[in-house]
Amino acid sequence: MGGRLRITVLGATGSIGLSTLDVIARHPDRYEVFALTAHSRVDELRVLCLRHRPAYAVITDEQAARSLQQQLDAAGMPTRVLVGVGGLLEVAAHPDTDAVMAAIVGAAGLPATLAAVKAGKRVLLANKEALVMSGALFMQAHRDSGAVLLPIDSEHNAIFQCLPTNFASGLGSVGVRRILLTASGGPFRQTPAAQLTDVTPEQACAHPNWSMGRKISVDSATMMNKGLEMIEACWLFGARPEQVEIVVHPQSVIHSMVDYDDGSVLAQLGNPDMRTPIAHALAWPARLESGVQPLDLLSIGSLEFEAPDETRFPCLRLAREVARTGGTAPATLNAANEVAVDAFLARRIGFTAIAALIEDVLAASEARTIASLEDVMMADRHARALADGWLAKRAN
Repeated sequence: MGGRLRITVLGATGSIGLSTLDVIARHPDRYEVFALTAHSRVDELRVLCLRHRPAYAVITDEQAARSLQQQLDAAGMPTRVLVGVGGLLEVAAHPDTDAVMAAIVGAAGLPATLAAVKAGKRVLLANKEALVMSGALFMQAHRDSGAVLLPIDSEHNAIFQCLPTNFASGLGSVGVRRILLTASGGPFRQTPAAQLTDVTPEQACAHPNWSMGRKISVDSATMMNKGLEMIEACWLFGARPEQVEIVVHPQSVIHSMVDYDDGSVLAQLGNPDMRTPIAHALAWPARLESGVQPLDLLSIGSLEFEAPDETRFPCLRLAREVARTGGTAPATLNAANEVAVDAFLARRIGFTAIAALIEDVLAASEARTIASLEDVMMADRHARALADGWLAKRAN
């Protein structure tokens, strides 16, 4: 092994997973790939296995796993192919895994991410939904296991870089007044509200600054991603919802800021490229080259800031209400949003119906205290059933 860190990449075929593998490949003396996972992109996973030679690969479908194993065996690869949630849990908590990139999108990533945390791994958290859903349970597991939790979302990574190392003692005790969470505003920042009903999936996925998957792109377009990030920031940094202010910054150059009691505001800047926070978390507390172009402030010229419009983007309001409610409410919000986004991408509902579905599901759900992972998953299942019912009534 030569002292190299062995990395498991959960969600290897997605945009975060591929960016992670790009950074790892730039530093073969420091990192090696231990395991790669994918949901259904078996051909893409096979190519990645041939390139990075992991000890394990995980795919959801059993038939696809058998086919992949045969292809890798024929190529003389040492990779062992595992199947489904059991395989994800195995590689996330495997004793030979040093660090886990948690990049599976949505609720599907929660069990494996939590398993990595409980196993005390160095966890690079790109799956915001895992923390949004399980909140206190997730952070208690982090404290109990001693896992190193490093945020990958560009905003949370920026906040992490701008906070003092002892922020876990409480934001007030380290002189922090508030967290300024920046948002690009997405593709519809200036679109008249009346025109949003006619938005297509293609338009919603055309982010002006970032290259992301379709689900995350739609979340950016509704600004639900910023609502989820606000909830995540509260858990990661011990902040109250009123201590996290969302600031629209269209250039996506300042990735977030921390406002201190003495009037200082610290900001982390960089080009909009996820390899920067990935490289930061892989090397932390050191730094390494990421492949990202240096930031040229002179070519940018000016930076703009504005308040978010919660009338145009009601998902922000819903997320803030849920953050104050706590318990299972964030899991309900997340599940309803996942169903609504899938329905929008499938052209079953319009863009503005995403928020309407979520609000109706929240109104029909009771927030309960979370005592176990099953409480979280039960709330998730209940919300999905309500959302499916909402869609069925709309179709009739």
